[in-house]
Amino acid sequence: MRVAVTGTPGVGKTTATELVGTDLDVLHLNDLVREEDLTEGTDEERDSLVVDLEAVSERLGGRTDVLVESHVAHHLDVDRVIVLRCRPALLETRLSDRGETDAKAAENAEAEALDVILSEAVDRHGIDSVYEIDTTERTVEAVAADIEAVLAGERRPSAGTVDFTGYL
Repeated sequence: MRVAVTGTPGVGKTTATELVGTDLDVLHLNDLVREEDLTEGTDEERDSLVVDLEAVSERLGGRTDVLVESHVAHHLDVDRVIVLRCRPALLETRLSDRGETDAKAAENAEAEALDVILSEAVDRHGIDSVYEIDTTERTVEAVAADIEAVLAGERRPSAGTVDFTGYL
């Protein structure tokens, strides 16, 4: 099984996947992209690397035993997509606390409120393959347990269950 854990930067993807108990190899895609220079360059306006998704797909090959974690993981060919969500105001605070500019933190909070990653995941993989998990005010252990429930087939697809549009 190939699984993507995705979401707006700051929702808790890396932290949660580090605690997930699974036989799948957990791949922190952003680390791989930096280590192997799987980029198309830099987005100067956002001061971030542009991931070469074709190169990443080639690098992963036909692996079927992997959980890929990244804000772009939903763009890969996977069997299930787990989209972690977080209340935009809290997300903005988290990003600011870790040193992001106010503009970048605000842009990501707005993207979260607009369901950007969730919409992309559903468009690419279909509503029956997408699982939404709200991380707001939850422990990382609880989020990891929810991810494990998805992996075990104990949780039903749930795209569209979280609504942060009130933030806008």
